[in-house]
Amino acid sequence: MTDLDDRDDGLEQTAPVWAVFGDLMSGLLGAFVLILVGVLVVQMDLMSNLASEIAKREAEEQRRMALEKALAIPLQTGRVTLNNGRIGISGSVLFPLNSDELRPDGRQLLKSLVPPLQVYLGERDEMLMVSGFTDDRPIQEGNRRYADNLELSAQRALTVTRALMDEGMPPSRVFAAAFGAEQPVASNAEEQGRTLNRRVEMAPVPKTAQPPSAKP
Repeated sequence: MTDLDDRDDGLEQTAPVWAVFGDLMSGLLGAFVLILVGVLVVQMDLMSNLASEIAKREAEEQRRMALEKALAIPLQTGRVTLNNGRIGISGSVLFPLNSDELRPDGRQLLKSLVPPLQVYLGERDEMLMVSGFTDDRPIQEGNRRYADNLELSAQRALTVTRALMDEGMPPSRVFAAAFGAEQPVASNAEEQGRTLNRRVEMAPVPKTAQPPSAKP
């Protein structure tokens, strides 16, 4: 009986060890499954974000190409530039220095832009934001028409906006914005850079991008 009792005691002591081992393996398996599920979720999110980013870039590229096609003739003249969807016109082409009075040639240039821009905006149901920029030099002494560069850029943007409307651009498709000396595209330390910074830009934007107070 003693040998039998010893064998029974051994089995009783071994059984809990296997139970603990089984619980441990179950826990590890559960943790592995959770980690695997987490990795799969992360991978799916990454793939979704990547696909979204690719689609966004393709849409931007198609948009850029469509705008280039619409403005092919004005771009060939070299008086208009296109950079990241922004149509740029040198301030010297449109206005005399420290003035918001349109040059005759500047008005003719704006007139040539209206038909292709109308088609482009109509196809995408977008608006045109007309932005005025200046260099960082103070307004010339004696010029009391403008308090500062911000006001000068605002008046120029409004002048261009109104000229576009006079040439057939629907008022519901265009609005003005002013930036003064902010957002320069070149250094203001030299005249060449200041000339580049004195500019007007036009950019197609979604209708929701229009600030309530920016209407001309």
